[in-house]
Amino acid sequence: MTTCIGYGAHEAHAQLKPLSFERRALRDDDVAVEIAYCGVCHSDMHYVHNDWNSTRFPCIPGHEIVGEVTAVGPAVTRYRVGDKVAVGCLVDSCQQCAACEAHEEPHCSHGMTTTYNGLDRISGAVTYGGYSQHIVVREKFVLRLPEGLDPRFAGPLLCAGITVWTPMREHGVKAGTRLAVVGLGGLGHMAVKLAVALGAEVTVITTSPGKADDARALGAHHVLLSSDPQAMKGAASAFDVILDTIPRSHNVNPYLMLLGRHGKLVLVGALEPLEPIHGALLAVNNRSIAGSLIGGLAQTQELLDFCAEHQVLPVCEMIDIQDINTAFERMERNDVKYRFVIDMASLKGA
Repeated sequence: MTTCIGYGAHEAHAQLKPLSFERRALRDDDVAVEIAYCGVCHSDMHYVHNDWNSTRFPCIPGHEIVGEVTAVGPAVTRYRVGDKVAVGCLVDSCQQCAACEAHEEPHCSHGMTTTYNGLDRISGAVTYGGYSQHIVVREKFVLRLPEGLDPRFAGPLLCAGITVWTPMREHGVKAGTRLAVVGLGGLGHMAVKLAVALGAEVTVITTSPGKADDARALGAHHVLLSSDPQAMKGAASAFDVILDTIPRSHNVNPYLMLLGRHGKLVLVGALEPLEPIHGALLAVNNRSIAGSLIGGLAQTQELLDFCAEHQVLPVCEMIDIQDINTAFERMERNDVKYRFVIDMASLKGA
């Protein structure tokens, strides 16, 4: 085992502070990674606050990890010391069920092992995430960082990026697709940039007129104000796919009316009960509502390669680990454009 320093919380709503813990010794198929950068996700804050009543304390968050291989187990064949790699939201799954065989590891029948707040499939130990010096991960769950992809900005692709990429691939977003994005935060801004790179005609739907310039700067072709009844009426049946990134319970009925024939509203933000849905809005135009989680390992690697080729990168603000509590406070106020990334070199001063 190896001693590791990270930033974590010992109880709900506590400030994150430096703490020491043990990483496991390398198993035969393990890869050890020195962490250079780690993105900050809203779910990190939810787990630290125990908003979902499922946090195992102490909690060391972080599942948008970019770093360098420092050691490999004897059975590892894909990576060598010095390779630039990434680790996303999961670090293991059963690898035997139908979902795993279909490269849909997040839907593992026996449950995926999350990068933090999970339980190791062999030892049963709680997993600790990327707000730390280094991490040990099963080889199959380590991703290759493509050349040309700036490691400073790659982290958010592993969560925010793959969260919106997966439904785009699932629902066939391509050149000519009429796609709308509801909300322009961490998920929404990545959805805009990726959809534009795929050739879709992209509209941002927002309640805030002040976000119109930001949306167009990100590449959106149109902006629709959901607070404007006439504009919403004029956009009836206008879209093939709508990605709804709103992270809380809300009324989706106004967005359903914007879908054309066989149109799909895909929820990627809200992980809680929604307000009642009017069935007639689904029957008209054969509309449907779908949900989407992150994609599997193969799809995440596809995303990284696509972003390197097309230079699609999230808009990030770099911070030191010592500023993580301030970053959480700012996230609660929606005071970030659009993702925080921790420069883990700052941990040396912790």
